[in-house]
Formats: sequence, C-alpha cells, structure tokens
Amino acid sequence: MKKHVVLYKSLSPALLAQLEAATEVTYIEDPKSPEGQARLLQALPSAHGLLGASLRVGDELLALAPQLEVVASVSVGVDKYDLAAFKRRGVTLTHTPNVLTDTTADTGFALLMATARRVVELAAKVRAGQWKESVGPSEFGTDVHHKTLGIVGMGRIGQALAQRGHFGFDMPVLYHTHSAKPEVDARFGARHCSLDELLRESDFVCLTVPLTAATEGLIGARELGLMKPGAILVNIARGPVLDEAALIDALRGGRLRGAGLDVFSQEPVAPDSPLLTMANVVPTPHIGSATHETREAMAACAVENLLAGLRGEVPPDRVVL
Repeated sequence: MKKHVVLYKSLSPALLAQLEAATEVTYIEDPKSPEGQARLLQALPSAHGLLGASLRVGDELLALAPQLEVVASVSVGVDKYDLAAFKRRGVTLTHTPNVLTDTTADTGFALLMATARRVVELAAKVRAGQWKESVGPSEFGTDVHHKTLGIVGMGRIGQALAQRGHFGFDMPVLYHTHSAKPEVDARFGARHCSLDELLRESDFVCLTVPLTAATEGLIGARELGLMKPGAILVNIARGPVLDEAALIDALRGGRLRGAGLDVFSQEPVAPDSPLLTMANVVPTPHIGSATHETREAMAACAVENLLAGLRGEVPPDRVVL
C-alpha cells in the first residue's frame, strides 16, 4: 500500500506525477483558509509525509499526525519548525539549502545596486513624466565598486554575495559569523571581524543570517547607530532579524542613505508601513528565490527528500536535529 502524503504547495505536472507514482497524495491548495484547515485536520491522522512551505509545524500539529515520518519543506529556512518537537517525536525534517543560493544572492545584490543608484525612485519619475532635464546632485546615487561590503552571516548565500562583490566590483569584504573561515578569507580577500567593527567600517551591510533566538533583533537602534553615515542596509535574511522601527528612525534621521528589503517583520508588509513611503527604500515581496528555474529546483529537491525519507533512507537534505 502506498504511503499517504499531504501536499500543500502546487507542483509542476512532472513533479506531481513523480509524487503520485510513489504515494497517495492529498492536495490542499491553501492550508490556512478555513476550508484548507478543515481538510488538513481530516488528512493528518493518516499522513506519512508532508510537503510544502509557510506552514508552522510544532507539537500541536505533529500530535495530530501519529503516523508522520517526514516533513519536506520547500525552503532553506527552518524557523517555522519546532526542531525540538520533531526530535521528540522522531519525525524527519528536510529543507532545500543548495538550489537557491545563487538566485538569492542575485536578489541581494540587485537590492544593493538599486538602492545605491536610486533605480526605483528615479524610474518612477521617468514613468510619471517628471524627467525634464539632466539629473543634478540632488538625484545622484553612490558608487558600489571599490566600496566595503559587510556581510552578516557567511553561509552559502553570504559567500555567494562575497563572490559577486569581490570579483565583480572589487569590493573589500568584511564578514561576521561565529568564527573565521580561512577558505573565505583566502578566496575573497575577506576579513572576519566583530559585528560592531563590520557596522562601523562597511559602506553596504547585507544581512544573510538564519532567524534563530540568537539572531532575532540582532540589528537594532544601537547597531544602526554604529553604521557609517550614508551607508546602505540590505536584508535578505528574515524580517525579525532587523528592528524595523529603529530602521525607520535611522532613515528618517538621514543617518542611512537607504535600505533594500526583501523581508519584513510582518509579511505581507502592512500597507501603512512608513517603509513603503520612503523613496530611499527598495521593498520587494520576499522574492529571494522567486524565479521559475529556482522554484522548480526547490520543489524537485523537496520531492526527492520526501520520497527518500519515506523509503527509509537518509534524505539528502535532512535538517540536523
């Protein structure tokens, strides 16, 4: 008898066919809607596997799925999962850490460039018919090349950002993480330093750390106050890593030149957030991995992880518990 999988993320026809060939699939289009929640509650008792994203999974949900073996998340971040609960119940959690690295780093560098050169702000003026003469100093941006790039977190995405900055724009690279990485130092001419030193010396500060108890609120008013006047902040980590109220104050006060934000403390971002009315903020709707190629690769990775786990194998991308 095939094992039962609850799918709460749409898959391409090819991937869905692969999953259906090996398992019995219950598809729930929106598990957060009243109808979706009812269907999820009905399906969980017989579920051996879950596959999807953006659903919080902890003790309460796991208790409703006594046969559950594997949860395959279509994401790299695992902040929506109670890892201790998974460990207690012997349920395997997998994620997709490798296939979105370059795409997310591209997004981070796009935000850095767009903010530095005021691309979105000035494009809006052109569209509005307000381009009447050559731009003057009040509309100038700032150079990116040869400026100092500070990366908070030096995992896969941080290293991909360092590669773009060092090789593409001749940027000195500083980074802050638990410990120095000699291979990163050698490859990118990078220097490991304290967070305070990074903030004081960097022209561009990019946040790439995962959301954990240690990183929540990592960048607040004190940290923003250490940044160079005129520096630019880019967040492609998670919204709660950054104190948004403190960022708004720093931008309003003119201390920071601007911010490129792909993540927010509340998503979707509140429509009355002051960040949305600031010309020097480039906000995007959490698009770090949002390309056709990458999202398909993430889904394929999740399917592979799920099926391997249901076969009793160690999935390629099991989260270490």
